[in-house]
Amino acid sequence: MAEPIKNRYDFVFFCDVKNGNPNGDPDAGNLPRIDPETSRGIISDVCIKRKIRNYVDLVKGADINDPDVSEGELGYKIYVQEGAVLNERNNKAYVHYDLKPTAKKLPKKVEDQRRVTQFMCDNFYDIRTFGAVMTTGVNCGQVRGPVQLCFGESVEPVLPLEMSITRMAATEAKEDKDNKTMGRKQYIPYGLYRIEGFISASLAERTGFCQADLDLLLEALMNMFESDRSAARGLMTSRLLVLFKHESKLGNAPADRLFKTVTVARAQGSEGEARSFDDYAITVDEEAVPQGVSVKMFEYIPPSA
Repeated sequence: MAEPIKNRYDFVFFCDVKNGNPNGDPDAGNLPRIDPETSRGIISDVCIKRKIRNYVDLVKGADINDPDVSEGELGYKIYVQEGAVLNERNNKAYVHYDLKPTAKKLPKKVEDQRRVTQFMCDNFYDIRTFGAVMTTGVNCGQVRGPVQLCFGESVEPVLPLEMSITRMAATEAKEDKDNKTMGRKQYIPYGLYRIEGFISASLAERTGFCQADLDLLLEALMNMFESDRSAARGLMTSRLLVLFKHESKLGNAPADRLFKTVTVARAQGSEGEARSFDDYAITVDEEAVPQGVSVKMFEYIPPSA
């Protein structure tokens, strides 16, 4: 039986995009998300979580119909997937314990309430990691996950652009061969994004988030773009992960104080608009890291699969 993590962690993650759309806004014609006041690019937390889920699903390959794990063991199914029917996933907990669900209500016995919620944490990696609201028709409770992310923000303003594209082929034979379909493609020339996150040991005790889960999370962050390529997203790359480990469960310093030790500046000789990661220099002032906190930096983590 894996033990939940005993230490609090905070992290700063850097990724960049070149000639792509890292996170389109459907309310703005799918243009890259930006802060309208500063023009800095934005990547939502749910966008990053989606890519982590996809990577874990790819590496672990746990199908929803695979056998359920025993209590105390950890599975790697993914709860939030495209086309998933969440109530059907919730119902698996009731079937496992031979319980009959009542619409939108948890079981009457407190022990049964705990068992169905823990079943979901044990079997689904993303619930164990990010938490989930499972209070729909088949109620499995609500879980606050130990891993939380802030919005990603570009270190400098970005310039959202659009270009026209054409399709040379016709959809049907009766179409005029000279009638070429027009479309639009949204992108930014370049942007380096900074994402800050938190990992709570206290909440990990409730969900069962363990060291193996943490290692998989870090691996996913550093590899999630490599298996998620698309023409729309251009060249996206994980660049650097700065991980702060606290000696205690509740932490030895405020996260904001740790994040301030990680700074980004233009590299020597870089002028004009940034167009590559080489235009920046990321530094960590390790001497300013408070006592009781250690720091480790990752430029690459090999895939485990």
